[in-house]
Amino acid sequence: MSEVKELYIIRHGETEFNRQRKVQGQGMDTDLNEVGLAQAEAFFKKYHTAGFDFVYTSRLKRSQQTVARFIDELQLPTKAMYELDEFRWGIFEGSRFDDFNADYETMVQAWRDGNYEAAPLLGDAPARVAIRQRRAIADIQANPANKILICMHGRAMRLFLCLLLDRPFSEMEDFEHANLSLYKVRLSGNKAVLELANDRSHLD
Repeated sequence: MSEVKELYIIRHGETEFNRQRKVQGQGMDTDLNEVGLAQAEAFFKKYHTAGFDFVYTSRLKRSQQTVARFIDELQLPTKAMYELDEFRWGIFEGSRFDDFNADYETMVQAWRDGNYEAAPLLGDAPARVAIRQRRAIADIQANPANKILICMHGRAMRLFLCLLLDRPFSEMEDFEHANLSLYKVRLSGNKAVLELANDRSHLD
């Protein structure tokens, strides 16, 4: 019988780039701002007794800062993985969303239409990011931990959930999210069930 794992997948807390509606991507290694730190504190306050036995993060500071108290104070084992990094948004990184909104909508529509090789100039296509994310999922499946906290990034999280739940990448937009929103997935072998979506009750 397959071992059941509970995956708590969160997006990092707010950064100044988030507040200013600027594109971060993999190339912008930003810090949490005051709001983001408060969001991280609120999540820790609610979930520090949840019984997590492992923490995964991306390599980027905003991901690691969001779960720092779980790692530093609870001494939970952790692994920072390139495979969980955000998409590379190429020439758009550092720009305001409003400045390339039409290009962004064109890109998202291409993904909705099934063109998973579409990518911004010097950026990532979903098909390429999926290769590295599958490695992360294999690592998680092989991990003996049962209750795992995963902190990552908005677009990367959308693709990650599609992979876990065996849904086409064209449905990425179905996974709404905000800073420090939570998705909970029950994983048994290769079968995953979504139990909680875009929850932010810990921030109330």
